[in-house]
Amino acid sequence: QVQVVESGGGLVQAGGSLRLSCVVSGGFFSRYGMGWFRQAPGNERTFVATTSWSGGITYYADSVKGRFTISRDNAKNTVYLQMNSLKPEDTAVYYCAATRKGGTRESREYQYWGQGTQVTVSS
Repeated sequence: QVQVVESGGGLVQAGGSLRLSCVVSGGFFSRYGMGWFRQAPGNERTFVATTSWSGGITYYADSVKGRFTISRDNAKNTVYLQMNSLKPEDTAVYYCAATRKGGTRESREYQYWGQGTQVTVSS
């Protein structure tokens, strides 16, 4: 049974930084593409970033490009999302997800999801 657990969310002022972590257990982490998504109140869940099995390929939503960085440590079964220059519009619940495919922007292609971690950016 694959489990996905996020951590690292919190309250930060605009312009600040946070690093989210996501640990995957019970599966073959190094074979999963990994993604981060987010959902603000009243909105649909949207793509943030994804990385391939090796971490060599990454894609970002235009809204976070240049500010967020996704990375992974396969030895620790962990994927990270470093978030810099945070804006109030980044406020959302952030979800980590794993897919047996390579990194993808499509949420429907992810089989395993975490419960989410709240990120709140104050102005």
